[in-house]
Amino acid sequence: MEKNRHHIIQLKEAFTENDEVIQAVKAMNDAHFEATGSRRTHMTVTYGCQMNEHDSEKINALMRFMGYKRVEEAVKADFILFNTCAVRENAELRVYGNLGHMKHLKKSRPDMILAVSGCMMQQPQVVETLTKKYPHVDLVFGTHNLHMLPRYLHEILRTRSRHYEVWDIEGLVIEGLPYERKLDLKAYVNIMYGCNNFCTYCIVPYTRGRERSRLREHIIEEVTRLARDGVKEITLLGQNVNSYGKNFASDYRFKDLLHDVSQVPGIERLRFMTSNPRDLGDELIDEIQRNPKVVESLHLPIQAGSNDLLKRMNRGYTVEKYLGIVDKLRQRIPGIGLTTDIIVGFPGETEADVDALIDLIKRVQFDSAFTYLYSPRTGTPAADYPDQIPEKLKHQRFERMLAVLNEEVIRKNSRRTGRTYEVLVEGFKDEDQGLLTGRTRENHIMTFKGDKTLIGGTVTLEATRARKFSLEGRMI
Repeated sequence: MEKNRHHIIQLKEAFTENDEVIQAVKAMNDAHFEATGSRRTHMTVTYGCQMNEHDSEKINALMRFMGYKRVEEAVKADFILFNTCAVRENAELRVYGNLGHMKHLKKSRPDMILAVSGCMMQQPQVVETLTKKYPHVDLVFGTHNLHMLPRYLHEILRTRSRHYEVWDIEGLVIEGLPYERKLDLKAYVNIMYGCNNFCTYCIVPYTRGRERSRLREHIIEEVTRLARDGVKEITLLGQNVNSYGKNFASDYRFKDLLHDVSQVPGIERLRFMTSNPRDLGDELIDEIQRNPKVVESLHLPIQAGSNDLLKRMNRGYTVEKYLGIVDKLRQRIPGIGLTTDIIVGFPGETEADVDALIDLIKRVQFDSAFTYLYSPRTGTPAADYPDQIPEKLKHQRFERMLAVLNEEVIRKNSRRTGRTYEVLVEGFKDEDQGLLTGRTRENHIMTFKGDKTLIGGTVTLEATRARKFSLEGRMI
């Protein structure tokens, strides 16, 4: 991991608005280094989705520019930031638990700065809880004002005061922030922020705001810089990428962006997530089929297996429409890898609904799935539905579904032996044994014997053995 921390993408020559304060914080940290002989350190703990991971990459780059050195242990950090997720209750409880543990560390090291950011902070009741029960937290900010971190940190270092500021706004797309990539060959690129769908269980529209699409030229500039830095695979991110461009006056849409990004020299693979089935049309399927840079892999959340539940969730499609999309994808793009999201225990769910979900899992034969127990989110319509499912019953149904899902995924994976795949070699899984790892275009993980000269290149492998959720192969 250490060797990858120098992959910082800076999208502008200067930070304009933030440059002066960044330099001021760096001067403070340089003075600290001259006085003590050690650099101030920072640690970022990330919860949640790829959006949050990419936000943390921005935070880490800002911290580096301000003169901080990144560490992996809280006891060694002078600045600790929890970048939070509000989608599931378990993620929130983990944040509160970890903040509680930080109280003792803060007491022994009062100069340490403890910060909390991200989606949880966009909920007023969470900020109120932090104010009352976690007075050792020094800094709180939300998803809309991440770019203000240098100013907040400068104020805290200068005055040693707490600073809580969460912007309840939307409509701004902040360009020009640098970010620090974790991987050599792959990178995330945000193409839009927010969501307009308002699924009844989902807090995202309230924490990330309404949909705002980035301009094509800014996205192309970013991808071009990434390609020059050695990136070969781009994952375009949005809460619903199919909605890209709907806030534009022009007819420029996601399919057009896919085409334009694929023209950037050096980019070999394009992935994207997430696609809402309600507006995945033929034009996008056409682009996936004809564009050799767009991989044969799609994340298509189903969430539930019955029309009654999908309607209560406000998903905007039926099981029949979803299955029709799957059939069309498999007909037009043979071998496409399909992954999904599944929620069990949504209010009003019946055993028949779970049976229908299991039937759908068997019918579609997903390559993998992100599976969740429903958890009420304050402020969403479903949290107030009267027919909540008891926790014990949720777990029973979840285990019943998961047993079938895992069986289907393992069975499908076992059928891949003997097939050939194009694999982008990402690095060593076990250098001592000469074992490399990479992913197929369909997003299957493969390991094989080889030397370091293959890293960064594309090889053709035959799958020789199927493990539960990965493949072993040999070079052809």
